[in-house]
Amino acid sequence: MAFGDGEEFLSCCGSSKFAKEMASASPFKTLEDAVATARDIWFNKVDVNDWLEALECHPQIGGSPSPKQSETSAQWSKGEQATAMATATGSSLLELSDWNARYMQKFGFMFLICATGMSISEILSELKKRYSNRLIIEFEIAAQEQMKITELRLAKLFSTKAEAASTHDQQPMALAKKAEDCTSIIGDDAPALSQEPADRTSHISSRTRPPITTHVLDVYRGSPAVGMDVQLEMWMNKESRPSFDGTDIGGWVMQGFSKTDKDGRSGQLMSIVDSVNPGIYRISFNTGKYCPGGFFPYVSLVFEIRETQKSEHFHVPLLFSPFSFTTYRGS
Repeated sequence: MAFGDGEEFLSCCGSSKFAKEMASASPFKTLEDAVATARDIWFNKVDVNDWLEALECHPQIGGSPSPKQSETSAQWSKGEQATAMATATGSSLLELSDWNARYMQKFGFMFLICATGMSISEILSELKKRYSNRLIIEFEIAAQEQMKITELRLAKLFSTKAEAASTHDQQPMALAKKAEDCTSIIGDDAPALSQEPADRTSHISSRTRPPITTHVLDVYRGSPAVGMDVQLEMWMNKESRPSFDGTDIGGWVMQGFSKTDKDGRSGQLMSIVDSVNPGIYRISFNTGKYCPGGFFPYVSLVFEIRETQKSEHFHVPLLFSPFSFTTYRGS
């Protein structure tokens, strides 16, 4: 998929160097290729000043858009903060504003978090927890949060591009249909209009849910685990595989992020497609945040989908308690 001079990538990440590097690396065949390139640029090719430039392009949660944001970025920020604003009260916004000011004074940059699906109380709790970090640790966390936002926005950008391309492809067919209608009305007074048969057909996926899903049961309480953070990643390093005795740093690419609902089920972690890309996937659960006094700070489940399985469904649930967990492949 082709892009312009980098302005579109500035909506995904406010670093001008990042946007230029992404534009130079495009076109991208797939979203996964774009995300892998973005991660490499963000963590290996830009510097601290570029990170700070990107952080300055975000609004404070509940605040006005940043003057450095593009219109598209401002719209996306508003959508990403929708859950927070829907759960906010006057007092919680005042408290958040106060803690944002404290954070800025201590660290010198704005508090950043991937706010999609988070309530105002969850964001405030995370801000207070991160406030105790040392500068170098907090700066690294902020950069990681920026990358999460960038990956989600790249997915939005690709989706927008795909819709625009689809609309463009349908225009010749629409014109041909109009010509056919005119011919029908005019009848024999006009020569017949010839048209080539359309070689593109719209395709609706036969699936009703994404190929990979999960849910979490809190076996200690005997109920669904509500509000647990869940993320899905795919291993994209074609030169190596994650292994028990090797390193797996740098190859994981975010596919989606969600929270479990009242039934313990995650939201949509990936697109609904007929065939899932074969490869190694990892579902991670923020069990430490859900159960602060438990033994596991987080749980990651790694599994492989083979070429012969790409049309199958993979339900990978987690049965969790403070001191044990188990999983299985469901359907």
